[in-house]
Amino acid sequence: MAEHALPSRFERPSALSFALLVGTAALVISSFAASGVSLEKLIRGLPALGRLGAQMFPPSIERLEPVLWSLLQTFQMAIAGTILGLVISLPLAILAAPSLSPHPVFVWVTRGIVALFRTVPDLVWAIVFVIAVGLGPAAGVLALMVDTTGFAARFFAEAMEETEKGPREALSALGASRSGIIFSSVIPQAMPSMINTSLFSLEKATRGSVVLGLVGAGGIGIELKVSLEMFDYDQAATIIIAIFLLVLIVERASTWVRNRIL
Repeated sequence: MAEHALPSRFERPSALSFALLVGTAALVISSFAASGVSLEKLIRGLPALGRLGAQMFPPSIERLEPVLWSLLQTFQMAIAGTILGLVISLPLAILAAPSLSPHPVFVWVTRGIVALFRTVPDLVWAIVFVIAVGLGPAAGVLALMVDTTGFAARFFAEAMEETEKGPREALSALGASRSGIIFSSVIPQAMPSMINTSLFSLEKATRGSVVLGLVGAGGIGIELKVSLEMFDYDQAATIIIAIFLLVLIVERASTWVRNRIL
């Protein structure tokens, strides 16, 4: 009778691997301890959460018209910021792609700029542009433009790098210029991925534009901030529902476009 195979066991970790595992476990445990999250606090906070929910419903429709206008302004900010960011992302992506950039120095410098745009939160960019151009939607559009550039340029460059090299080499052998190769071979191949990234950028900008109003960068965020500060929780509920519907519509429309084009 054949012997039953023994179950495979984990390999004994090396001293370094064991130390890393212990360090990771300690970091996770200390993170929960430092955050102060506890079941006791959650249970004690439930009555306050229930009172807040009771004050929010039914939602107020007293200021429905200005809320809808602010919501429209929020979406317009998202569209303008996304388009500007995508336009800037294309040349930056070309310079950041090692196989397309004219020199490695351009690759490192461009990737550093894109990393800076991506690392700094859009809320910080909004504060910077509020200081630079003043309160209003212009600051929000500029903040979304920078945030979109940091997001899209990276993925545009990766999509270009993943295109097939054969068509490039064929065009190069025929004497095509660098720009001709990029716009005749690279970008058409990378276009599906770039469209996908562009749609995700619009979704991201729509959600981000709501928060920017909290620092005076225009849009419905300022309406939500005022309602919460004035304890008009029923009005705040109306704004939250409007924001939810806007984000849901944009995501559904983006999915529909993605399914039709890609």
